Amino acid sequence: MITILAGGTGSIKLIRGLAVLEDDITVISNVGDNIWLYGLYICPDIDTVIYGLAKILDRRRGWGIKGDSFHCLTHMKKIGIPTWFGIGDRDLAMHVLRTSMIKQGKSLCEITDYFRKQYSIRIKIIPATDEEVSTTVVTANGHKMHLQEFWVKHKGRPKVRGITYNNVNRAVANPTAIDSIKRSHAVIVAPANPISSIGPIVALSDLREELSQNRQKVMAVSPVIGKRAVSGPAVKYMRALGLENSSVGVAKYYQHFVSMFIISKKDHGFKQQIERFHMQVNETDTSMKTKGDEVRLGRHILNLVQKN
Repeated sequence: MITILAGGTGSIKLIRGLAVLEDDITVISNVGDNIWLYGLYICPDIDTVIYGLAKILDRRRGWGIKGDSFHCLTHMKKIGIPTWFGIGDRDLAMHVLRTSMIKQGKSLCEITDYFRKQYSIRIKIIPATDEEVSTTVVTANGHKMHLQEFWVKHKGRPKVRGITYNNVNRAVANPTAIDSIKRSHAVIVAPANPISSIGPIVALSDLREELSQNRQKVMAVSPVIGKRAVSGPAVKYMRALGLENSSVGVAKYYQHFVSMFIISKKDHGFKQQIERFHMQVNETDTSMKTKGDEVRLGRHILNLVQKN
């Protein structure tokens, strides 16, 4: 059994690659991106995993359903509703039903499992917590905004002073997520934004403690090559937290719960610095531009799991 900590577009690529090769996989998904909009509870990272495994994800955009229309959003704009967050017409059905189920008293874990079964997905998908934890960006002028506002509405332009995870100190991890970490042969931290996609997961104290206790079987794939993130604003967030914008900075952030760090061959020069965090460093081609790349990296990781 393999457990994957996931969030964002980089994660689903690795999840798809591993899913081709391995059946017994559990995904623990980030919930920090979740947001209430238009009276609906939207879970972008969870939905990306569901759509990706159901083979309906819009691969070009990295979110939403391929071929979706936006008639509802267009009409909302016409009647004066701010529409900075794009929701497709078919995508809308997911949010409407999820919100209805929440109001009926269903947990996010139960709801996510319902959708998994409806899409005939064999891989388990577990929200890191059932409680509402949201990621807030603090800009240089002290203004606080939800991560989605920063990244989507403001296109990631404002300077970032800090990142916080609202309610994380009161939230508890899903028991099934903790159990999955305990029972897994390996735990993989996907190549996602370490601060906004993995950060809200490992900020849950009980889940982080479980990872730390099982550090010997936790490995991570760096989302940074050279001085640049493969995608998204990871570097901007890392700088705000005083981390070097490289795989070294990511390794420092993960050092207490990761024992093996997989980096790009292009980052060989960082190997010794990363090893100072008591991590074993493995070098390979970490790019995933095609389906073949996803499977190639997935196979490389499974080979490492078998050796360990």
